[in-house]
Amino acid sequence: MFISTALASGASSLVKNDSSLSSYFLSQFENLTPWKIVIGLAAGALVGLIIAFVYKRCYRGVLYSPTFAMTLMMLTLITTPVVMCIKSDIALSMGMVGALSIVRFRTAVKDPMDTAYMFWALTMGILLGAELFVHALAVVLGISIILFVMTFVRFRNPNAYLLVVHYDDYAEQEITQLLRRTVKQRKLRSKTVTRSGAEMTVEVRLDSKQDLVSAVLNIEGVHDATLVSCQTEAGQ
Repeated sequence: MFISTALASGASSLVKNDSSLSSYFLSQFENLTPWKIVIGLAAGALVGLIIAFVYKRCYRGVLYSPTFAMTLMMLTLITTPVVMCIKSDIALSMGMVGALSIVRFRTAVKDPMDTAYMFWALTMGILLGAELFVHALAVVLGISIILFVMTFVRFRNPNAYLLVVHYDDYAEQEITQLLRRTVKQRKLRSKTVTRSGAEMTVEVRLDSKQDLVSAVLNIEGVHDATLVSCQTEAGQ
């Protein structure tokens, strides 16, 4: 009798445990189903790829960083499930805000446009996490078109370069005359004179077809000439 009672009690407790475990998992997926998570991550991956592609095509800096492009995609992927989890739980939302306020990002952003791309990726993650897929698609396509148009318009302007020339003193006048004939937009940045010669740095705006370095090297008294691509504050 005692054994049968113990077995009955154990079976009853096991059934209760199974029931509580089932109810626990059901409550976990009540508002957020695995299918929604898969759709959100797939949409986040697609949107992140679009942002990374636009960043690569519109980048006008000196050194392109594939790691940063991958970071933009990861920001979208990470933000999407976070927003999906906290959007229906006010307590969890407040806790997440408090946790994020403690985080300090120490990575220096060299280009201000990189910060804009980071906010773009975070915004898309928020929209996708809120299941506003149509709004997210409209936003990512609209911003992409605007960036491509801005890049195309910028390309139609002459590119900015720094021309560094080492020469003898007597060749300066001929160099200046050459720049006046061939370059419409120019600005002297620095000039250094030593006993062994002189160095002059000039900011010039050139079309890609112009071969200014060869023309400068053909001047008698010029030792070497270097043309370096640079960015102004306007990003051109």
